[in-house]
Amino acid sequence: MPDTPPDPTAVMRQLTGKLRFKHLQLLVTLDRVGSLHAAADELHLTQPTLSKALHEVEAAFGQALFTRGARGMRPTPVGLLAVRGAQRLLRELSHLVDETTARPAGAVLHVGAPPFVALAYLPRTIQALAQRHPGMRVHVQEGLTPVLVHALLDKHLDALVTTFSRELNEADHPQLQYEKLFETESAVIAAPSHPLAGARHVQWAQLRDEAWVLPEQMSSTRRAVDEAFARAGCLTPTPFIESAHPSTNLRMVMQGLGVSAMPVDLLRLAEAAGEVVRLKLAPALGRGSVGLLYRAAQADDPKIQALRDALGLTSAEAPAACSSV
Repeated sequence: MPDTPPDPTAVMRQLTGKLRFKHLQLLVTLDRVGSLHAAADELHLTQPTLSKALHEVEAAFGQALFTRGARGMRPTPVGLLAVRGAQRLLRELSHLVDETTARPAGAVLHVGAPPFVALAYLPRTIQALAQRHPGMRVHVQEGLTPVLVHALLDKHLDALVTTFSRELNEADHPQLQYEKLFETESAVIAAPSHPLAGARHVQWAQLRDEAWVLPEQMSSTRRAVDEAFARAGCLTPTPFIESAHPSTNLRMVMQGLGVSAMPVDLLRLAEAAGEVVRLKLAPALGRGSVGLLYRAAQADDPKIQALRDALGLTSAEAPAACSSV
């Protein structure tokens, strides 16, 4: 194989001209089972047929995607990328099948939410949706708001139930509409055995040397912690543990592994059980807002209206332009 990198335009032309969904299925299956013989059995095809198909897909990419060894076939570094891409494309095909076979067609709502919103608020929203619109199915994608916004703009999602971030406001997406639902309050928590758990007042400077359990940097909670430390004239400590999911962070704090920050709606059960305590910080973490975000052109889409209905938004309420929030 040549040492010079392949020309992306030529590879794209090759892939669009020659790649088929059967090739994608072959890549995913071969990566999982590790041999053409096993893949042939699973796909109910002959081994020579699959060998020919693998040659076709490798020719389309312009390089080898699998190596043969004593332990079977394993993907090359490029092959791993190709397998992951094939998995994503097959998932998209599955979503397309879901939507086109639903009755009525298209009755699959693709909604995105950051983890804490998905955990604390989406279950009751989906319950209301199921009660009021029993024919609709829901696909939930969790992630950071900036990532979800790109998915919404690319039409991979129908709507977001998410925090409203400063970055989104500054980006000024006039094609999006935002409707505020409610405000959220966050708190810094620790295990009951923590030395500061019983303190009447805690300053942010006292937390500089603590082991922190924090979500990812682009999350609204992490941003609120960064801003609180900045107001106190401190840099945010490098977290001891970084985890995207609030339920994981809560368990870490309960085990005494550090302090964390999260919306209070996620704390109530653990707090009532005496498993965590809120630190009495001055000043407290700032409040945030959660709202519904969708493409303005889809405002009349029955799926958006169904979601608005489940969220308690009446049709008479005028949605706000994203840039004016």
